[in-house]
Amino acid sequence: MGRSSSRQRTGRRGAAKSKSPKSAASPGVVRRIEPYEILDEAGLIAVEGTAERILSEVGVEIRDDEPSLQLFREAGAQVTGTRVRFEPGMCRSIIQASAPSTFTQHARNPERSVEIGGDNIVFVPAYGAPFVRASDIERRYARLEDFETIVKLAYLSPHMHHSGGTVCEPTDVPVSKRHLAMVHAHLRLSDKPYMGGVTSGERAEDSIRMTEIVFGEKFVSENCCVLGLINVNSPLVLDGTMLAALRVYAAAGQGTVITPFVIGGAGGPVTSAGMLAQSLAEILAGIALTQLVRPGAPVIFGYLSTGLNMKSGAPVRYDETWKCFLAAGQLARRLGVPFRCGSATSAAKLPDYQAGLESALNFEAALLSGAHFMIHASGNVEGGLCVDLDKLLLDCEMLGMAARFAGGIDTSQAALAFDAIKEAGPGGNFLVTAHTLKRYRDAFFASDLFDTTPYEHWRDAGELTSTEQARTRRLALLNAYKPPPMDQSIAEALDDFVRTRKSELPDSFS
Repeated sequence: MGRSSSRQRTGRRGAAKSKSPKSAASPGVVRRIEPYEILDEAGLIAVEGTAERILSEVGVEIRDDEPSLQLFREAGAQVTGTRVRFEPGMCRSIIQASAPSTFTQHARNPERSVEIGGDNIVFVPAYGAPFVRASDIERRYARLEDFETIVKLAYLSPHMHHSGGTVCEPTDVPVSKRHLAMVHAHLRLSDKPYMGGVTSGERAEDSIRMTEIVFGEKFVSENCCVLGLINVNSPLVLDGTMLAALRVYAAAGQGTVITPFVIGGAGGPVTSAGMLAQSLAEILAGIALTQLVRPGAPVIFGYLSTGLNMKSGAPVRYDETWKCFLAAGQLARRLGVPFRCGSATSAAKLPDYQAGLESALNFEAALLSGAHFMIHASGNVEGGLCVDLDKLLLDCEMLGMAARFAGGIDTSQAALAFDAIKEAGPGGNFLVTAHTLKRYRDAFFASDLFDTTPYEHWRDAGELTSTEQARTRRLALLNAYKPPPMDQSIAEALDDFVRTRKSELPDSFS
């Protein structure tokens, strides 16, 4: 990928000036609990063996992308037309020879940079919804103003570590220019890590150019500063649009998230084991390609699957999906790369009991799977077709609780509190012990939205529902929002780039 000599070639540009004030936001969660392992060794070997058979006997289709076919051909794969087959173990060997097990995605505020992989967990907003709603907004097609609102709310949440990517589809912006508006919003309205455009190679290039303006070309050439979410067209198809974006990001040393989306009974087998085997084959092919483009390119093993309601045709995310999350986490750990799966998703149409239950159970499965990068961690309703702005805030409360849960139990001498127990004695009161006074402020998670007061207090305060509480909180946050500072020269260069590129591109909504 060519680089113009006129571009900025210094290190991280204006990092100190771009740095926002320190906030309560964590750069990520450090896991202190072990992932749940649902498959035994025999089960894992069976899934992996079937994936290898799929790759060698069935193969994957590489559509409309000759450069990818050539890379596989040169690596020794059997290429027949657009069908690519691999010797057993070939993709795994390519991946394990160079793909990193952990990597840092840098944010323009260094305090917001995140570690992806290892014991780290990164919470990421919803992705890709064409609709938006809230208790005071009737469901409608999302607009750029909604996109900007979600970016602001993710920035303001101490429980959200990442700004996300296409947090909703700003349908009032032409598709040809949409990536510019979205990445511009992430860079100007937040200083957390973000994802770029993936709907063409050119749009991925623009995303990297904008990243270079803010971080500096030299810094971007040496560090991961932007991610691209690359979806596999299940079953077993990698199409030219996604492949072009994959090659751009990987060649630039930027991260990719390779994610099949298998709908059992439609885009894949109806059984969990079959969905896992097919997904693993698709993931192995996609990740191997990133390493053929550039050995060592950061990459994440993504997994999404649902069942299919054969009466309605609607996706179903319940028991089998949860089990697949757990098993996919095991497969990713054996491969040795970071793992991504879905999280707080719900098919509910608004933040009701169904939304809360489904989101919590889906999120719990993702958390216990050992996921490192959790997209759809907030705001998801209608199975991802819509973002609910009130649910976004409610989900963030769950993220705060989950972060503490994932932190495990401190069993240090201080935490065991023997001296406090001795001080209080039988029948005593711990309220005024030195141990309590020192630790009570952060001993337990204190929610800003969930009401735990006595009934009389709740009644006298207006009998507010959690959604009403979230709406009040949302409006207050947005009213007080201030963008993180950015060096003026960088901001002007970024604005100029976006303005110029928009003038060069036609208005197209397809």
